[in-house]
Amino acid sequence: MVLQNRFNLIDEPWIPVADAGLVSLKDVFLRDSLRALGGNPVQKIAMTKFLLAIAQAAATPENDDEWATMGPKGLAERCLSYLEKWHDRFFLFGEQPFLQMEGVRTAALQSFGAVLPEISTGNTSLLFQSQIEKKLSEADKALISIQLSGFGLGGKADNSLVLTPGYGGKRNPKGKPSVSKSGAWVGYKGYLHSFFFGDNLLKTLWVNLFSRSQIGLMSVYPSGVGTPPWELMPEGEDCPVAKRLKLSLMGRLVPLSGFFLFEEDGLHYTEGIAYPDYKEGGVDPSVAIDDSGKDPKALWVDPEKRPWRSITALLGFLAGRASKGFDCWQLRFNLEKASNHLKTVGIWSGGLRISSNSGKVYIGGSDDFVESLVELPGNLLDKNWFARLSLEIEEMENLSKIVFQTVSNYFKDQRMTEPKQAKNAVQLFWQLCEQQFNELVEACESSESAKSLRPTFVRIVEKVYDLNCPRETARQVEAWVRNRPNLASYLSRMKETA
Repeated sequence: MVLQNRFNLIDEPWIPVADAGLVSLKDVFLRDSLRALGGNPVQKIAMTKFLLAIAQAAATPENDDEWATMGPKGLAERCLSYLEKWHDRFFLFGEQPFLQMEGVRTAALQSFGAVLPEISTGNTSLLFQSQIEKKLSEADKALISIQLSGFGLGGKADNSLVLTPGYGGKRNPKGKPSVSKSGAWVGYKGYLHSFFFGDNLLKTLWVNLFSRSQIGLMSVYPSGVGTPPWELMPEGEDCPVAKRLKLSLMGRLVPLSGFFLFEEDGLHYTEGIAYPDYKEGGVDPSVAIDDSGKDPKALWVDPEKRPWRSITALLGFLAGRASKGFDCWQLRFNLEKASNHLKTVGIWSGGLRISSNSGKVYIGGSDDFVESLVELPGNLLDKNWFARLSLEIEEMENLSKIVFQTVSNYFKDQRMTEPKQAKNAVQLFWQLCEQQFNELVEACESSESAKSLRPTFVRIVEKVYDLNCPRETARQVEAWVRNRPNLASYLSRMKETA
């Protein structure tokens, strides 16, 4: 039977874009009015990487000079020519279904909701209407095909199927099928991914594009850019094509951590290519890794800590090569390009926090999507500005501890329980601080202007304390006065260093 080719990702609308709805791949490179990707943070990360894979395949420059000469318009033209050349490889269904493998047809058939983190299935509690599984459109399935490349959650795949003869990566020590591992973009807890954010979607892709010289400096991709899988799909988990993907940048942009095949109402799904994680020397350029200590550390998603609070960790390289800390290649290699060619340097960070138990990955009660966009003045991005910002954020961290301690002591003095009261107070503190963050970023141009904002943060601490510690009775007033935050030392340090 001859399969009919249908739903081409180049021509059909399926990519969620803010303020524009669904657009096609061709639209992305034709319409410079498109501002930014839409969807949840996982979808934004997956689509950013996929679009960068197309850009790297079509227009990887040799160096920064060639990159600047090409510009966003040149990038768009090359990507459109590339898509026209490979048009027949972007059909979602047909003779060569996009990113799918006929060989996985013998794997168990399961619902689409089983592989989507936002859908409630099995024994998972149903909290919102959006968690109910619905019938998917072909546009939805196209988006899933990108998401499954690296965001498949552990324990969801049928590992009874092995495509590469003799491959033992999907077997436990007893020789039985092992619990499937999460995709390369997930990690143990949920990696925090970061990208530069441009004036429009096309500029975002342009400023995040790596040159061949930069890829060479990374040293962990001996195969260079590599070949995108839609040009040449692997035959199994450890075949020659799969091995080359592991050694290339393309393998991190479209990792094929899961092999799948779509049916009308579900999919066959098994674990795909297993990539080394950060502890094994595997590095995803959009993830921040600190390898200065005995054991490497990754920057994880934390729903209780909005990503903007990690900005000094993400930009730690500004402190100089002698500094020990996190390093994100996506930001370090492209910062100069972004600061020279963007009106405002935006840094978008996001991801999904996950939990795991005996290899099974799930979304727990405190787990969630997170994302934030920090906008920085490009002319200020130097060591001195970074040192001042780092100091002020460190001081804010100390203030949050004072909030926690003083609210806790207020209730303890009255021998009252304070279930989550102090924790909620800290969350409110950070929410109010976030409203002042852009002003702080600009104020760090000088020590004097940075320190002049400290009274603002003192008022935030006092407001949070007052909101959480009532003073209606004589006993409450006494506890309120005794434990009210004393921030004189915080302000005195301002005067000493101003």
